[in-house]
Amino acid sequence: MLYLTTPSGVKVRAAMAAGLLGWMQTPAQGNILPPGQTWGADNGCFGRGYPGDEGYLSFLSAHGDRARNCLFATAPDVVGDAVKTMTRSLPFLPEIRRRGYPAALVAQNGLEALTVPWDDFDVLFIGGDTEWKLGEHARALTSEACRRGMWVHMGRVNSLKRLRYAQSIGCRSADGTYVAFGPDVNLPKCLEWVRRVNEEAPLWRAA
Repeated sequence: MLYLTTPSGVKVRAAMAAGLLGWMQTPAQGNILPPGQTWGADNGCFGRGYPGDEGYLSFLSAHGDRARNCLFATAPDVVGDAVKTMTRSLPFLPEIRRRGYPAALVAQNGLEALTVPWDDFDVLFIGGDTEWKLGEHARALTSEACRRGMWVHMGRVNSLKRLRYAQSIGCRSADGTYVAFGPDVNLPKCLEWVRRVNEEAPLWRAA
């Protein structure tokens, strides 16, 4: 299991450089991504960080020399709504791939009722509200993605309990903002979560 977070200070960046954490980059951050860093590209739709369609594609193009180290780039989504997400995401998936990134579809509430275009994306990103994310439909979608050999990532993971859960259903990476809220205290705790989960089942390192 690999845990991605924002580069909140020197100690967090050092942990990322050592391969203990992954780097989550959004268009609104403005951080300079180091060469060779394992990272994920998040569109910023959760919140107010989305720069618009052209802005997001420009962001991906600008980081194109780092695409080979990127686990995924998320297509734009609509939080909690799979129908609207599908409408918004489908045109972007080939554009993301065209720029050299693994394209991620963000799974939202209701995706289980739709025809999932599995061949059109490379990574399943488990989004949705908390109840849906932790429910049977997200588990079933994760299982199907794993059966197809796809990478699965879970967003908004901010506790050891949830990190363990993500790993238990087949996710190979997760992200959260826990470390950003007091890195001096929370970074050691987060690194301990990752260590414990990987000792129990080091899925992502086996890839």
